Amino acid sequence: MNVNEMTGKWLGWIGIVLAVIGFFYAPVWMGTIAIILGLVCLVTPKKGLAWCSIGLGVIACILPFLM
Repeated sequence: MNVNEMTGKWLGWIGIVLAVIGFFYAPVWMGTIAIILGLVCLVTPKKGLAWCSIGLGVIACILPFLM
């Protein structure tokens, strides 16, 4: 596993964790950060983690406006 894959793996997982935390605390901020990390992660080979981070971040951002 090269450096680019490891970077993508860490960015993707950090984005997912921040999006999940965003469901409970500061959803707009945490969701936005998760989306940004997912977009940065898209340039690495870990596309699945990137899209999960982006999707969860979008849900975390939109969820407070639906309640």
